[in-house]
Amino acid sequence: MKTNIILLLLLGYNFLFSQPRIETSTTAHFYCPPCNLECDDKIFNAAGTCDVCGMKLTEMTPDQRVKQMKEQMTIAFYLQDRVEILDFAGPLEVLSYSGFEIFTVSKTKDPIRSQGILTVIPDYSIEDAPHAEILAFFGGNSGAASGDPEVIKWIRSRTEVDYHFSVCTGAFVLAESGQLTGKTATTFHSALSRLRDDYPEINVRDNVRFVDNGKVITTAGISAGIDGALHLVAKLKGLAVARLVAYNMEYDKWKPGEGLILSEDNPYDIPILSRETLTMYEGTYEVEGGKKAIVVAGEEGNTLYAIIENRVSPLFYISKDHYLNERGDELVFLWEGNKVAAYTRDDEKRFKKLNDQIKNARNRIINIGF
Repeated sequence: MKTNIILLLLLGYNFLFSQPRIETSTTAHFYCPPCNLECDDKIFNAAGTCDVCGMKLTEMTPDQRVKQMKEQMTIAFYLQDRVEILDFAGPLEVLSYSGFEIFTVSKTKDPIRSQGILTVIPDYSIEDAPHAEILAFFGGNSGAASGDPEVIKWIRSRTEVDYHFSVCTGAFVLAESGQLTGKTATTFHSALSRLRDDYPEINVRDNVRFVDNGKVITTAGISAGIDGALHLVAKLKGLAVARLVAYNMEYDKWKPGEGLILSEDNPYDIPILSRETLTMYEGTYEVEGGKKAIVVAGEEGNTLYAIIENRVSPLFYISKDHYLNERGDELVFLWEGNKVAAYTRDDEKRFKKLNDQIKNARNRIINIGF
């Protein structure tokens, strides 16, 4: 009898404690920002940084995460056989790191070869491609798309698209589908005359890195696609985010705004702070772990720099007193009277300013390109 009671108790214990923990939609977890890596599906139990993409974790409920993922802008990369690798790989790097959801589509799901080197299996064909807010087209045998009536019909049927984007001779696909009619555009330097002759209704521009018509963006050849993609990020997510992406890609050749912008939403139309204003942020601040950060004004633009344990990193200007650090945290500088006294981070932690001393720190940042 005693043995039976013990067995029943053990069975009851196992039943109670082996059941999965039921989590409601209001149970909070930590997630990294959407980045199109495997960590998009990963759940973290504590604050910190993602061990996959290195971005800062944010606390939210499962319902909030679902909403966040649904609100991601989706971009369809149309790829044809013999597409130029850098035409799509450069923007892919920029846009995926910026949190856009990207999928590839082609006329069929047959594998395509890029420059005879890279084999790509499209995620979708034009028969089953899902909704996308942005359609992107690239050079390298672009005539396979622009000269195909079925592909052009598919582009015209995607009336839900908010933006069209092309790199290099991908502009011919947009031209043939009517997206550039009455607009201004650019393309690969050796194809400018052909675009001008074939589509006289388009104002074709030479010697420009990209052209932004508002809802349609075209870029010059190959590497210019990186600049155009960074411009798209600046346009849709803010200049600070675009500069952060360029910094983390170590793409120091980007000159923000170096293109023809014909739209009213110009992300580079921001006030330039005076040198006197920038230096008011300078000083030594406390940071986590008992460390200190020396904040120094940059030599140009609105950029500040933070030096922590001999490592220099930029702080990118968002708006007055608001900056973005290299981890993607928003820092807000707080004033007491006419002096900066502290800053808060976007997780609402507060760090005080210790003093106004920067010693010889300015010499460390003079030659930094950001």
